[in-house]
Amino acid sequence: MTRALAAGHRRSMTQSDWTNALARAQAHSPFLAEGLSRWGDLSELLAAGQGEAALTLAKQAGVGIDDTGVALRREKRALALALALGDLAGSFPLARVMGELSGFADRALDRAIAAAIRERVADCEPAGFTVLALGKHGAEELNYSSDIDPILLYDPASLPRRDRDEPGEAAQRIARKLVELMSHVTHDGYVFRIDLRLRPASEVTPLAIPFEGALSHYESSALAWERAAFIRSRSCAGDLAAGDAFLAAIRPFVWRKSLDFGAINEIGRLTTRIRANHSGPGRPGPGFNIKQGRGGIREIEFFAQTHQLIHGGRHPAVRLRGTRASLDALAEASLIGSDDAHLLGESYDRLRTIEHRLQMVADQQTHSLPIDPAALDNVARLDGLADGAALVAELTAITEAVGQRYDRLIALHGGDTDTVQVAVRGGSALESELARLGFEDPAALEARIQGWRSGKVRSLRSEAARAAFDAILMPLLAAFARAPEPMRALLRWEELLAGLSSAINLFRLLEARPALLALLARILGLAPPLADALARRSNLLDPLIDATAFDLPGSVADLIEQFARGEADDDYEQTLDRVRRRVGELRFKLGVQLIEGSRDPIALGEALARVAEAALTALTRAATAEFEKIHGRIAGSELLVLGLGRLGGGALTHASDLDLVFLFTGEHTGESDGARPLGATLYFNRLAQRVIAALSVPTAEGALYEVDTRLRPSGAQGPIAVSLDAFARYQNESAWTWEHMALARARPLFGSANGLAQLGAIIKQVLSAPRDPAKLKEDVLAMRGEMARHKPAKGPLDIKLVRGGLVDVEFITHFLQLREGTALSPSIPAALVMLAQTGLVSPDLIAAHGALSRFLIASRLLAPDTQAPPPAARAVLASACHSRDWDSLIALLGESRRIVAAVWADLFDETLEGFEQ
Repeated sequence: MTRALAAGHRRSMTQSDWTNALARAQAHSPFLAEGLSRWGDLSELLAAGQGEAALTLAKQAGVGIDDTGVALRREKRALALALALGDLAGSFPLARVMGELSGFADRALDRAIAAAIRERVADCEPAGFTVLALGKHGAEELNYSSDIDPILLYDPASLPRRDRDEPGEAAQRIARKLVELMSHVTHDGYVFRIDLRLRPASEVTPLAIPFEGALSHYESSALAWERAAFIRSRSCAGDLAAGDAFLAAIRPFVWRKSLDFGAINEIGRLTTRIRANHSGPGRPGPGFNIKQGRGGIREIEFFAQTHQLIHGGRHPAVRLRGTRASLDALAEASLIGSDDAHLLGESYDRLRTIEHRLQMVADQQTHSLPIDPAALDNVARLDGLADGAALVAELTAITEAVGQRYDRLIALHGGDTDTVQVAVRGGSALESELARLGFEDPAALEARIQGWRSGKVRSLRSEAARAAFDAILMPLLAAFARAPEPMRALLRWEELLAGLSSAINLFRLLEARPALLALLARILGLAPPLADALARRSNLLDPLIDATAFDLPGSVADLIEQFARGEADDDYEQTLDRVRRRVGELRFKLGVQLIEGSRDPIALGEALARVAEAALTALTRAATAEFEKIHGRIAGSELLVLGLGRLGGGALTHASDLDLVFLFTGEHTGESDGARPLGATLYFNRLAQRVIAALSVPTAEGALYEVDTRLRPSGAQGPIAVSLDAFARYQNESAWTWEHMALARARPLFGSANGLAQLGAIIKQVLSAPRDPAKLKEDVLAMRGEMARHKPAKGPLDIKLVRGGLVDVEFITHFLQLREGTALSPSIPAALVMLAQTGLVSPDLIAAHGALSRFLIASRLLAPDTQAPPPAARAVLASACHSRDWDSLIALLGESRRIVAAVWADLFDETLEGFEQ
C-alpha cells in the first residue's frame, strides 16, 4: 500500500459522519441494524453523534441484572454496537475500538471469576484465581468476533472453597463455570468464545493449573511456540498481582539473554509453515483470507514477533505487546527499517479495519472476503468504498507490499538447520524404510516426520501422544505408499495432525483397526472435502468400523427419529450439536462410499437429500419449540418450509446448499399467546430466522448447511417469511417466468399434512396455468443467455454451468413443464421420464442427464475445483460414472452434452455456443 493511499484513507476516516455511518450500518449490516432497532436509547445517542455518551450508556447495559451471564451478554451487544458505529463514523480510531473490546473482556472475565467462586462460597472475597491473556487479547487488539485464549492459574492456599472441596476440584469447578458464563450461547448470544488449548500440555492437564505446576512446566519442558505465545501475555483478571508475579518469574523463559540458535531455526520452520499450510486463494479476491493469506494480518504479527523473540532478550525496549507499538520499537532500536515499520504498521491498521467490517456484517468470526460478488460489494460499501473491486484493489496493493517483506523474513530464517541436514544425510532406519517404500527424497521426508514429533505439531506434544503415534507410524507410511496419491495423502495427514488439539484416540483407533489405514490413505489422497472434514473432526472415522458403515441411510422418517434421539435433559444447543454430529457422520460415510465405488452417485445424491430433509425437520421442530417458550403460538397458524433447487429435486451433492422458502398459514393479523407476544408476520419471520440459524450457524460440532432464501417472493428485498395467501397472490400476479421455473423444482418439506397439501395445490395451480408459448420461449432464452454471460463455467469440468450441461437440461425440462402444464415432478429425472413418455423429449436425454448428474455428484468430492484431478482421482471418477477410464468418461460427457445441445436446438431453434457446425 502506498503512503498516499494510506494517508487518503486516514483523512476520510477522521470525519465523524454519524449520519452516513448509520445509513451504511442499516443498509449493509444485518447485525448492526438489528442492534439499532433493539437499543433505542443507544440508537438515539448515536444518531445525534454523541459517541462517548453512547459508549458510556453501552457499558451500563448490564447494570442492575443479577444474572452475570445475562448482564455480560447485554453489555457485549450494546458495546459492540456503539463501538461499531463510532468506528464507521471515524470517531473511534482502531486502537480505541480494540482497546475497548479488550477492556470489556478483562471486566467480563473478572466478573465471571467472582460469580463462579461465589456460587460455591457465597459472600467471599474472590482470590487465588488468575487469568492470563494471550494473543490478541493480551495485546489489547481484540476484534469484534475474537476468541480469547486465556491461561487459568490458581493458588491452592488462597482459593476460596468449601471445607470438603479439594483445591484442584474447586479450581476446575470455577474454570468450567467461567467458560460456561462466557461461551455458552443463549438467546442473548455469548460473551466470548474461550479456547484453553494454549495452557501447558493441554491434552492431559486440567482447565486450571496451579501456579507452581505452570512455573515448573515453563522452566523445564515448554516449547518454542510457547515462548512466542507469551510475548503478548498479561495478567488481565482475577488476582492481578499474582498473575504479574508469575509472568515476572517466567520472564527468563520468554526473553533469552543470548541468541538461541535452536529457537531461531524453529522460527524459520514456523515462518515457512505458515505459508505452506495456507490453502486459500493466494491473492486478494473472493474467498481471500486477510488474516492467513499472503501479506495478511498474521504475517505482519509474525514479522514483529519473530524479531521480538530473537532480539527481545537483549533489547528490553522491544518487549511490547501491541503489534504496531512493537514494530515502532523495533525500528527505533534499528532492528528493522523504519520504512518497513511504517508500511507494516499502516497496513496492519487497514487490514484490521477491513477484518472488522467483515465481522460487522453478521457478527461472525470470519476473516475471508465473501465469495458472492454481491456480498463482497456489501462489505466494501459498509466500509465506505464504491464496490468490491475497489476493496480488492486496495487489498492487492497492501498484501503485495507486506508479502514482499515477509518473503525476505522467510529467506533469512526459513528452512531446517545445517545440523539437522547433516543428521538426515547420515541416514536412519526411518529413512531406509521410506526409500524401500518408494517415497521420493526419503531424507527430506524423514526430517519432516521427525519435525512432527519434535513439538511442531500440537497433537504430538505429550509423551503419550508420541508413543501412540509411533505405534502406527510404519503401518501408516506403508498404507500411504500403497495409496493412489502417496505424497498427497501424506501432506493431507500432516495438515490433519496440525489442526487437531488431541489425536491419541485417532492413533489408538488406527492401531486397533489397521484396515482403516488403507481407507484413510485413500480418503486423504483422493477427496479434499472429506480430508478437510476429517481435519476438523478426526472422530468421523469412528463410525467406519461399524458393519453398517456402507449401508445407505434409511427413510426421512427413520432419519428424523435418529436425529431426535438424545438425552432426556438435552437443551437446545445440545440438540443442535447432536444433529450436526450425526449429519456430519452420515455425509462423511456417504462420501467414503463414493470414493470406494460401493454405490451409484445418483443413489448417494438422493441419500444426501434425505439426510438434509430430516435435519431440516428435526431442527425446525427444535427451533420452534424453543421459540414457543418465549413467544407462544398463534392459533390457526403454522410455519411451512418449501425446498427448491437440488433439495426440492431430491438429489444433493456434498457441496449443495439448501434453497428454502418460509411460509405461514392463517391470517397475518394474528398474535401469539406467549409471555412476549408477537404479531403473525414478525412472529414467523423471527421463527424462520431461528430455523436458518439452527441449520447454518456453526456450533462446537461445526457448521451444517448454507441456507439460501433468495428464491422467496420478491427475493432478497422481501421478508423471510410470507403468508400462504401472499405467496399464492405473488406467484399468480407478480412472479417472473424464472420464478415459476424455480417453482417447478419446489417440494413442500415441513408442516402439517393439511398445510403441505394447501401449499402443494398452490404450486400445481401456478405451474398448470395457461401460458403464451412464444413469450415463454423468449423469456427462457433471455434468462439462459443472461446466466451464461454473468455466470460462466468455473472450469473445464464444470458440468453444471457449461453449455450443454445440467443447467441447460433443467431449462429444457422447466420450459416444457410450463408450456405443456404436464410432467410436474420436482425431480428432473422423473419429469424427463414423463416428458419422454409423451414424446416431448428423446429418451436419450434421460441417459445424458444421468451421466452428467453422476459426474456432478462425484466430482464435488474428487474434483471440487472443477479442474482435472490427479490420475488416481480420475480413475475413481471414471468408475463412479460407469466408464472404463478417464478418456472414456470425457467422451461420455462430450456425447451427453451433444445430446443436450441437439434437444436445445430442436426445441428453441438456437445453436449452443461450442456446438456450431
